[in-house]
Amino acid sequence: MISGAALINIVVYLVIVGLIFWLIWWFLGYVGLPEPFNKVARVVVGLVAVIILINLLMGLTGTPLFKW
Repeated sequence: MISGAALINIVVYLVIVGLIFWLIWWFLGYVGLPEPFNKVARVVVGLVAVIILINLLMGLTGTPLFKW
């Protein structure tokens, strides 16, 4: 069972990580990389975000992908 304090920590973690990835996403658009590099950079940022989210969700069950 997940305690209330752990759930609040997870929500705060998600908000902070979401803000960081949003800032990176915005910065990539602001810098204006040439097209092949822009798409590659956005795909890498998206993959990192998905891996962190999957790790967080699997950590709720007790078996995370990566242990930090």
